[in-house]
Amino acid sequence: MSKITCQCGHENPFGTVLCERCGRPQTEEAKKSKLIDMRYEGSARRSQTYKRSIIDKIWNFFSSVKIGVSIIIAVLATSAIGTLFPQKLFVPASTEVDILAYYEKHYGFAGTLYYKLGFYDMYNSWWFITLVGMLGISIIIASIDRVVPLYKSLKKQRTKRHVSFMRRQRIYGLGTVEDADDSMVKAEEKLKALRYNVKTEDGAILAERGRFSRWGPYVNHTGLIIFLLGVLLRGLPGFYVDEPLWLREGETRAIPGAPGYYLQNNQFILETYSKEEDAEFSQAIDRVGTIVSNYQSDVTLYKEAEGGLPGQTEQLEFVKDYSIIVNKPLNFDGFNVFQMDYQLDELKSMTFQLTEKASDTSLGEFTVDLINPEPIYRLGEGTYVELKDFFPDYEGVVDGEPKSRSPIPNNPAFIFKMVTPVKPDGEMSFVAIRETFETELNDYKATFVSAETRNATGLVIRKDKTLYILLLGGIIFMIGVAQGSYWNHRRIWIQKGEGDELVLAGHTNKNWFGLKKDLDTVKDFAKLPLYEDRQDAESSSDEVKGDNS
Repeated sequence: MSKITCQCGHENPFGTVLCERCGRPQTEEAKKSKLIDMRYEGSARRSQTYKRSIIDKIWNFFSSVKIGVSIIIAVLATSAIGTLFPQKLFVPASTEVDILAYYEKHYGFAGTLYYKLGFYDMYNSWWFITLVGMLGISIIIASIDRVVPLYKSLKKQRTKRHVSFMRRQRIYGLGTVEDADDSMVKAEEKLKALRYNVKTEDGAILAERGRFSRWGPYVNHTGLIIFLLGVLLRGLPGFYVDEPLWLREGETRAIPGAPGYYLQNNQFILETYSKEEDAEFSQAIDRVGTIVSNYQSDVTLYKEAEGGLPGQTEQLEFVKDYSIIVNKPLNFDGFNVFQMDYQLDELKSMTFQLTEKASDTSLGEFTVDLINPEPIYRLGEGTYVELKDFFPDYEGVVDGEPKSRSPIPNNPAFIFKMVTPVKPDGEMSFVAIRETFETELNDYKATFVSAETRNATGLVIRKDKTLYILLLGGIIFMIGVAQGSYWNHRRIWIQKGEGDELVLAGHTNKNWFGLKKDLDTVKDFAKLPLYEDRQDAESSSDEVKGDNS
């Protein structure tokens, strides 16, 4: 696009509102306005200039403040929806079917809809991450679209400006003084005393202070972009881990989120306060019963041997033994394993006896491992029991079929097929705790004999490489907030006119009272002409203290 040539001869980029050299208005709208918008110094912004190509349209879309606010509202709304019901991480289920059943049972139709719409894993969903990414893109483009032309304009600003520029400032004054040269010298002296950066050029003064405050919002945006980058990095493997791990006594399992590492639960210890040894808790013990004083997991950490196949637990290298106590996690390779929960007396196995009903004769016993049950249990002499189906946490019959609430063996139920030489085709029996159902009258039955229990510890594995990124973003964000909130950019122009005539103008991005206070001090000291605040009718020259007499 062609450049705009000002009357002063300077060539300005297309879209410029105020000439970069003299400050003359370059657009019809600016020429008709009484006050000019100094937010971006009248510089040409890309989003207001180029609108032809698809890149221009994308740029203009994301540079819009309205679009940015809309994206922020969308992120806040979806974040709020994600807090209505527990997220997937806090649901005591591992399979999608069990997770759906949990929401349906506890929250009814609303819970089912919540699951089917994908809100149950809100913060890991592709569309939530897309929204966060769009917010980051909007902040980046909107900042670049504004900060680059603003920086160039402030860097190139001239000391002497055209009278049309001065006349369109909110603070403006014009008048004759006794000695213009003396007033200019005194004004320069006083402005320097007020800690302004003063430049002089051909009978003109530009006094400026606090320019760095103009960069506050963009420093703010930089911190926010870094923070959002940290949030997005959490979705990449290896940057963020927050995984639960239930580990039973004697069990060794791979640590989720930590490839190549395994954890063995040697023993879970639960300690309680006693009335005899801890007298200060006696009343509380009488009131609520047992009070836990400590619970910990004695574990052994292993890692895969070099050259070993992934998942091969036969060849593991010992790393260390450790007792995981609340607030004293196991630390290794950037990971932390916290003690979070426990479950006492979880069923480990159940022993049954196969009996002939008529004679009450036992044909043998078999033990079912409730974690890894075997398909067939042989009792000898052609007699065996086949496990046809297993329901670890039986909750009843739904639509004619038994259902399990979760994979944890809280209330196990079994469907056995009992085969004997007398009954080679076998007999079917549904066996649960205190319940036995038969499809037809059987000659044999499986009766409960005993159960073995063990404790389980609830651990949480955490690793966060983004923590320092989030912290850095937060610190930079707050620096930008302070920079833009507690300081302001003030400028005062004083120029000589004809004879002893002086023209003065002033602008600030906020705190006009402070600017006028400084200007009053300089005016009284240097005998400058009266000025007026053109936006505030009450703050006119009639209210300015003192005059030139």
